[in-house]
Amino acid sequence: MTRTNDLGQPIGDPLDVSLPRPRPPRSSMVGRLVTIVPTDPAAHAEALFEAFCLDADGRNWTYLPYGPFESVDELKAWMERTCTGDDPLFHTILDGEGQPVGLASYLRIDPANGAIEVGHIHLSPRLQRTAMSTEAMYLMMARVFDELGYRRYEWKCDALNAPSRAAAERLGFAFEGTFRQATHYKGRNRDTAWFAIIDKDWPAQKARFERWLDPSNFDEKGRQKTPLIEKG
Repeated sequence: MTRTNDLGQPIGDPLDVSLPRPRPPRSSMVGRLVTIVPTDPAAHAEALFEAFCLDADGRNWTYLPYGPFESVDELKAWMERTCTGDDPLFHTILDGEGQPVGLASYLRIDPANGAIEVGHIHLSPRLQRTAMSTEAMYLMMARVFDELGYRRYEWKCDALNAPSRAAAERLGFAFEGTFRQATHYKGRNRDTAWFAIIDKDWPAQKARFERWLDPSNFDEKGRQKTPLIEKG
């Protein structure tokens, strides 16, 4: 039922969280399959470069405003310029052996409104379409909602980036619309597709992730028994 004020006008639900919320800490997130750590260019650049080079034709860079990088030194210099600040707050995804295999960040961090975005997601072929990548995204969401108590978690991408749109929907983000010519990069216009999860969505989404990530959901070859999203 829509709330109304004394004048009979419709108004939004009351806030059920105190604001502002804390800023994300610069600390690790540990899962069963991956560990996510603050990005350290000196420690991570070489392994990330090797992992990213497995994307031989560079298609994973098409919808990012930077890259591909031609050398470790070039990647490291970009990381030193871009990945060491507080917003965006970059993280490196480590596989079960502690090897860097991907990057992701919190950005547009808005404690006053309890809103935050996930972005700069670049997963090497070692990480793509694996349970590790799903767990990494779950860990970042859990920090935002469970640890920090944020109200809103956003995902934005080039509206033409079909894999990113599909990933957002698989991860439980709701599509909210397209902002035409919202920005530009690499000499071209970008329409931006907006997705979000809000705090009211999180309990059901969390339960869905935990069911899917449970070891019992995978066979002896590591194949899922039940998908994260049932199609029907």
